[in-house]
Amino acid sequence: MISLLKVFLIISGIFASTFVLMSFTNLLTISDIENWLNQATELSPIYVGSIVAILLFADLFIAMPTLTICLLSGYFLGHTQGSIAALIGILLAGVCGYVISRYYGKSILGFLLKDEDKRNDAIRTFQDHGFAMILLSRAMPILPEVSACLSGMTKMPFVHFSLAWLISSVPYVLIATYAGSISSLENPKPAVFTAIGITTFLWIAWYIYHRFNKNPLTH
Repeated sequence: MISLLKVFLIISGIFASTFVLMSFTNLLTISDIENWLNQATELSPIYVGSIVAILLFADLFIAMPTLTICLLSGYFLGHTQGSIAALIGILLAGVCGYVISRYYGKSILGFLLKDEDKRNDAIRTFQDHGFAMILLSRAMPILPEVSACLSGMTKMPFVHFSLAWLISSVPYVLIATYAGSISSLENPKPAVFTAIGITTFLWIAWYIYHRFNKNPLTH
């Protein structure tokens, strides 16, 4: 289990470094995203949806404020169109992360864990707990992308990965975009309370899972 923790931390560190880089350089801020969506709104909803989907897909490579983007998607596009745009981006990110990691995962895992027994231990641990990890991964940024990559590396069956990714993503997107759709500059409370509520709920779920399963990343 320590082997999986090592791989998990290294991959998380890589994703986190992109967030730190973006924060310190101000290459992309929430204000920038809002400005892009505002400008795209004047052209066509298709442009707004495309920006949302591209940003959420890019989250696979550069850490993005996923929840904020989903809220903005609902705000600018409404619940239905906002949900579709956000889901397209999130599903593409998950599937691409899985496929790329499955293709190159053996080499990457071999580089991170030289010992074959440790590699096998990491694979077994994720196979035992990976489904639940994906379900609860949206408790915090970076975890979803790391979980998608680990799924590919450990060769989790694509059907199992897809099911877990859908179960974790669809309700998340539907709730966030709905909150965004009923929010406004004058009344941002639905978006704020939803963001707090989703995060709190998922953290409580992580705590319960940890208590009953002795968290695979620390046990």
